[in-house]
Amino acid sequence: MRKVTVSGKTVEEAINSGLSKLDTIRENVEVKVLEEPQKGLFGLLGGKPAVIELQVKPDPVKEAIVFLRDTISKMGVDASVEKEERKEGIFLNITGVDIGVLIGKRGQTLDSLQYLVNLVANKHHGSYVRIYLDAEGYRERRREALETLAMRISNKALRTKREVRLEPMNAHERKIIHTKLQNIKGVSTHSDGEEPNRRIVVTPE
Repeated sequence: MRKVTVSGKTVEEAINSGLSKLDTIRENVEVKVLEEPQKGLFGLLGGKPAVIELQVKPDPVKEAIVFLRDTISKMGVDASVEKEERKEGIFLNITGVDIGVLIGKRGQTLDSLQYLVNLVANKHHGSYVRIYLDAEGYRERRREALETLAMRISNKALRTKREVRLEPMNAHERKIIHTKLQNIKGVSTHSDGEEPNRRIVVTPE
């Protein structure tokens, strides 16, 4: 990480000097005050300047990519990671062979990797950066499958006039079901249970 040690009459002056040398802004650095400024005798003689150290914070996405590539390698999977910016946020797309190992049952391994990647990305940052993982287009295929399931279950609830309880899902997948059925007449949805066994219940009205 880039860092500089600078001095100034005041801490603020020293910070501004350091930012200029690093060619960055205040939000991108960590500041450590090494020596507070001291006034001299009668405010004139023997004064000491403020001495501070400025260190540029690591780029959260780059940190996440390095961590993900290293983790995939340690799992024995030959795959590459590419960054993509979508309207939903930042996606890290994984491509390669044996990708199923990284996806896991119903995407559980991929979700776990995504959780760890976000922990790494936000370790040094005050403002939260949201990163999503995808593998060979799995997220889109899963969304389509969930929307198809939602329609099939809503038809079953209407036909039998009985509530239907789905298998446990994570919050993101439950949201897909809720969204798909929110405008379907005759049924309502709600979540029931505690994580990680929280599930959607589809009820005929």
